[in-house]
Amino acid sequence: MTQSTAVYSPDFLKALEIGRPPNIKKLFPNSKALIVSGKYIDRAMLAKGGAMTIAANGRSNLVIRGSLAAAQRANAAIIIEIARSEGGASSYCATNYWNIARQVDALCNEMGVTVPVAIHADHYGIKKPEDVAPAAVEIPTLFEAGMTSIAIDASHMPDAQNLAANLALNEFVPDWAGLETEVGEIKGKSGLSTVDEAKFLIAGLNAHGIVADWIALNNGTTHGIEASDQGIQVELTTEIHKALEPYATSGAQHGTSGNNSDRLRRIAAETHTTKANVATALQMISWGLEVNDYGNAQLDADGNFIKVKGEGLTEELWEEMKAYAAKQDWKGGNYKKLNLPFENKIMGQPLEVRERMAKRVEDFVYTLLTDVFNAGDTAPLAIEAMLKAGSYDPGPKAERIEDPADWTPEKYQARAASLEKEEGPEGNFDD
Repeated sequence: MTQSTAVYSPDFLKALEIGRPPNIKKLFPNSKALIVSGKYIDRAMLAKGGAMTIAANGRSNLVIRGSLAAAQRANAAIIIEIARSEGGASSYCATNYWNIARQVDALCNEMGVTVPVAIHADHYGIKKPEDVAPAAVEIPTLFEAGMTSIAIDASHMPDAQNLAANLALNEFVPDWAGLETEVGEIKGKSGLSTVDEAKFLIAGLNAHGIVADWIALNNGTTHGIEASDQGIQVELTTEIHKALEPYATSGAQHGTSGNNSDRLRRIAAETHTTKANVATALQMISWGLEVNDYGNAQLDADGNFIKVKGEGLTEELWEEMKAYAAKQDWKGGNYKKLNLPFENKIMGQPLEVRERMAKRVEDFVYTLLTDVFNAGDTAPLAIEAMLKAGSYDPGPKAERIEDPADWTPEKYQARAASLEKEEGPEGNFDD
């Protein structure tokens, strides 16, 4: 694998000194990896305008490697993330909440990566009120392990409970950390978020002095392999983001793997989205499967994935993975469960195979960053923001504009009951 030949500029070294948050400095005291708050990644995209960066889902070490190489090549600030379902206590990936920062730090130092990187705990799911108490114990451990950003996702619950969970858990998220929240998942795959619901959540947080950096919407996406062409609803997203402008909350776009490049360009250009999650596509690309412009793996006439000979995994390992999946009766999107049992075998392949896997990811992510997301050359903008702030914490993007007296539990519960909603089947699908 490529060894570091990095040249560290004075601005980079100053940012390394002041921009890394306390948990990162404690864990990696001698590191040259610029691991920073997610707030700075968001600020860099806003400074460029019409830009969003990839939140690359690091289901495997080689996906992380390829994503970091692409960010360095594009001179782009980037987010590396893993979701709770993938890397929590009951995970299906070898990468998890407690080792992802160590992988990123090691790779950045090995490869000489000099772009700012945030480590994001994606979809920290709260699906019922009883989940809040154990989350209050677990969330601090994520930051102790090197997270610099988190998504508190209570969107599977009704609006008032979603807000209540976010309020209860906020004290366990450091003030300097990037914060994402989400609305609309309770509706499943067909019910879409509304302006009222999004504004309810963000205004309720604002009333309690909490300024969310991002909000994720149920705006026409699904997680995993997208079979339809409905895709992200750009106009709806624009309308909601416009309504949230007084709160300075950016958009986090989920489900990008099911959308073509033109639609994603519109999301970057026409909305306030600064973070775009990409997960399944990176996994499939690293394995050497055929994918289309949507990032969806292609299927043959029998409904099986198409492996490109000489790309990604060795043919022998791919056959072993398919046989394992068949034995478990895993099909389609459930192939993601192969990550955990096969990570060690993937890492045990010859160097040339591992390099081609990472390179395939690098080329795909580089194209997204430079040609689709407009994130090229955002790394200096993040560093500039750190130098201007003189701190690892840039502070909130907005002030409190809501009256706390209007957002007591009794009042926000009554307000939630009168929200304008677009109903859909109750949702509980995997993130």
